[in-house]
Amino acid sequence: MLVSRAPIASIERFQKRMGWQVPWYSSYRSDFNYDFHVSFDEAKLPLEYNYKDKAALERTAPFIRSGTDAFGASVFLREGDRVFHTYSAYGRGVDQLLATYRWLELVPLGRQRHVTEFPYRDTYDPQP
Repeated sequence: MLVSRAPIASIERFQKRMGWQVPWYSSYRSDFNYDFHVSFDEAKLPLEYNYKDKAALERTAPFIRSGTDAFGASVFLREGDRVFHTYSAYGRGVDQLLATYRWLELVPLGRQRHVTEFPYRDTYDPQP
């Protein structure tokens, strides 16, 4: 399951364009992303990402600042009507979900840099 801050109509258009079947929900106009520290607005909450405060982020991740978003993965368990948040990972902790990174870690020069954007397959695949 995926969650994005975009309005659901935008998500559905993109999902259709890419041919993706994964369940995808919108957190548009909700606090969901702020609750899990992946959207940043210092008027709402102090800056925190990957368990680092603003001072640490300014030194190590200056791209994380008020008005931006980052990625994370959270795991939940539902028992009846109760929902438990059991795990979260941010930054490089989410890399295990992208198998390509695992292979790049095996080669002598590794990744070389932290990749944050990948082209969509319909922009480079001659047969989407």
